[in-house]
Amino acid sequence: MAWAPAPAAAQPRETVLVTGSSTVYPFSSAVAESMAEAAGGQRVKVASTGTVHGFAQFCRGPGLEHPDVQNASRRMTAGEFSLCVRNGVNEIMEVPIGFDGIVVAHRKGLPSPNFSLTQLWLGVAKEVPQNGRMVPNPYTSWRQVSADLPDWPIRVIGPPRTSGTRDSFTELAMMAGCRSAPEVVAISDTAERNRICTTVREDGRWVDAGEDDEAIVRRITTDADGTLGIFGFSFLDAARDRVEGSHIEGVDDTPETIASGRYPLSRPLFLYAKRPNLERIPALKDYLAEYVSDRALGSGGYLAQRGLVPLDAGRLREVQNVVRERTVMNRRPNG
Repeated sequence: MAWAPAPAAAQPRETVLVTGSSTVYPFSSAVAESMAEAAGGQRVKVASTGTVHGFAQFCRGPGLEHPDVQNASRRMTAGEFSLCVRNGVNEIMEVPIGFDGIVVAHRKGLPSPNFSLTQLWLGVAKEVPQNGRMVPNPYTSWRQVSADLPDWPIRVIGPPRTSGTRDSFTELAMMAGCRSAPEVVAISDTAERNRICTTVREDGRWVDAGEDDEAIVRRITTDADGTLGIFGFSFLDAARDRVEGSHIEGVDDTPETIASGRYPLSRPLFLYAKRPNLERIPALKDYLAEYVSDRALGSGGYLAQRGLVPLDAGRLREVQNVVRERTVMNRRPNG
């Protein structure tokens, strides 16, 4: 789904415009569908553009030609916050909606690997340590990375650079996985060290997918056995008849391990909303209220049934208060 921006001189509109993360897209769409059923017509349009592109649109200005809500599969960065403020978007509500795990999935029926973060990095990084120096990645199979891994060709279909899932995978898997390498530790230049830790290989063994996690699911079920896909837990949960996830550092990807943070690739999910638009677009208030309601966001709500790992009851009450009191971010995000 996509929406076309209104002209700059647009009159106040009735429909809420939502953009951003492909991971959060199914949840935001479900809330929009629930509202449409209750109202007898569409009140919210949701687009899947990726977290990075979504923030660029959201922060472009306060006018009604720009989105009201940003879906994000990571927290807003300091740079994005500054962009918003420079463009006059300076009353932003931050609404945590739950948790997600980044899964490393494969076709159902294959033996499930147990990857360490270092092994993941060695498999997908452009440069890796060999004999005391950094060299172009020579590994062509996971068995070459470790005798404990299956003898599958290294072929990973992952999110593109515009994706918050890619940002989170870079931080949680690649940065964490490369820190133990003495050759990396010995690099004194921080920018160079970060480049080596975060750059994926460009020899065809890492393939950027589009902003469509379901497309990655389809590809790992039809490509050669052992092809791995990196995407959000909710897409795994919806396709358990076709795919399953790998263990990461010995931990399985379950709602319990993701919510507790024991799963190494777990992350929070967010909505960002422009507070002034609550008065300008009446449906926005209803949309946010429905989103954080017990029937949607509660542990037994319809978003949990779609794969969102929910907040605990105490945190949900805090989030409901943020929406009820229209609380805006009062500090610059870290990073």
